[in-house]
Amino acid sequence: MLVPDNIHPEQTIYFNSAYVLKTLQEQGIADFFDLYEKTVTLKKMSMPVFVLCLDWLFLLNLVELNQDGMVKLCI
Repeated sequence: MLVPDNIHPEQTIYFNSAYVLKTLQEQGIADFFDLYEKTVTLKKMSMPVFVLCLDWLFLLNLVELNQDGMVKLCI
């Protein structure tokens, strides 16, 4: 669930996706693991949460994977 009512907002995919997006905005394009390492320096999150954040941003057409397997910002 993106915004559940039984946990703190800081633990939601919606909230954590903002940190992934912020990190990617600074770089424009990044390797998956490099992006994870830099995002975790801003906001501690597990790898599964990070992947769900990327899924969410992909569904919103904000990020994409290029032919080299790099995560690219679409905006």
